[in-house]
Amino acid sequence: MNYWLIKSEPSAYSWEQLKKDKKTDWTGVRNYAARNNLRDMKKGDYAFYYHSNEGVEIVGIAKVVKESYQDPTTKETAWLAVDFAPVKDLKKPISLETLKKDPFFANMDLVRLGRLSVGKVTETEFLKICDMSGTKLG
Repeated sequence: MNYWLIKSEPSAYSWEQLKKDKKTDWTGVRNYAARNNLRDMKKGDYAFYYHSNEGVEIVGIAKVVKESYQDPTTKETAWLAVDFAPVKDLKKPISLETLKKDPFFANMDLVRLGRLSVGKVTETEFLKICDMSGTKLG
């Protein structure tokens, strides 16, 4: 299993909206590194849901429910989409500021590559953030 982080501005598509919708297609990614991460996602992988620009924190955990396919918002074949469903709220959201202050996260994509909209998360990073937030899966 792999772990990821997906970003969205709450005013564009919030965690609360994903929970209400129960599933969404993650479209509109136009960065090659982020696209490659979408391509590498497998059904059942977990992804942190991160509110960017407003809130600037990890607020929930989503799951890949459909692997990559041609992004329906463009005719350009280079771009992909993935479908996600919500799994659970983090009991305590984890801010970017908190992660930046902890040397453990110095190499995390979110910290190193701040503008990347779809990033990798290692298993140890994922577990530590879940622990910090008081959130257990399962």
